[in-house]
Amino acid sequence: MPQAIEQALELIREDRPDSIDRALALLQNTVYSFSMKVCGHPQDAEDTMQDVLLKSIPYLTKFDNPQALTVWLYKVARNHCISQHRRAASLPARNLSLDDLMPDSHELQELFSRPAPNPEAALLNSESAEHLRQAILQVPPQYRMVLVLHDMEELSTAEVAQVMGLREGTVRVRLHRARLSVRQHLAKLPRRGIVLHAAADAAKPPRCRRLFAALSDYMDGVIDDAMCDEMDLHLHDCQPCQAFLASLKDAVQQCRSYQPRCDARRAEQIRQQLLPQYQQAVAALVKKRQAAGVGSG
Repeated sequence: MPQAIEQALELIREDRPDSIDRALALLQNTVYSFSMKVCGHPQDAEDTMQDVLLKSIPYLTKFDNPQALTVWLYKVARNHCISQHRRAASLPARNLSLDDLMPDSHELQELFSRPAPNPEAALLNSESAEHLRQAILQVPPQYRMVLVLHDMEELSTAEVAQVMGLREGTVRVRLHRARLSVRQHLAKLPRRGIVLHAAADAAKPPRCRRLFAALSDYMDGVIDDAMCDEMDLHLHDCQPCQAFLASLKDAVQQCRSYQPRCDARRAEQIRQQLLPQYQQAVAALVKKRQAAGVGSG
């Protein structure tokens, strides 16, 4: 669950003009960042930010826990992003095949021969952030949405399932394939002076396939003990697979480091427009509660 939404709800409960402004700023950044990751276009992200907050105004004071607000807010933002790209959403869904995302033997050897990823390299500069943005946008939308919600917005698997209307098992499958897709696209981009040129007909090691299929569950610690022990043994004996796991972790860490921000001046202008509407919504809610209290007496 994003910490910003928890902080926003705490500020809303304080019910002071400055705290409300700070709460709206946190929610603005959350929605803008989400939309940029999903859609990739600043104008679309700004439109989503404005429209979602406008829809949210009458409801913000009604939420009594951050998880409920988190799921609701992301549902509204997701639906808005989909409606903005209705034409793309109407196209046949493109499925990601695990076999297509698996590294072949040439790539595994190249990964094994290169230096291990540097954790500090995950702190994105403008060039690497653009490479990452392009890699994310190459992921089919039904997988990309799960990747953004789970790895980039820090929702749990259960929360992503609620937002998406999916079973948790389906979320885990889509998340893994989205991660593999981003890793694959990043590997094809010039990074740290290395470009992969794996032969198309290079054999994919069959003994590693079962490990690759469960790698995200292994990384996230949501795998059963027997399978975990089996993977520990395999990784201990298979150095190329160790290198592949490191490259996948590196791709996930880069995703988590990508935090696009809305222009501060434009965001403040939008908040100034929304604040009176929020105050009206609060006044209407108070009046409704008072009327209900009189009626019950």
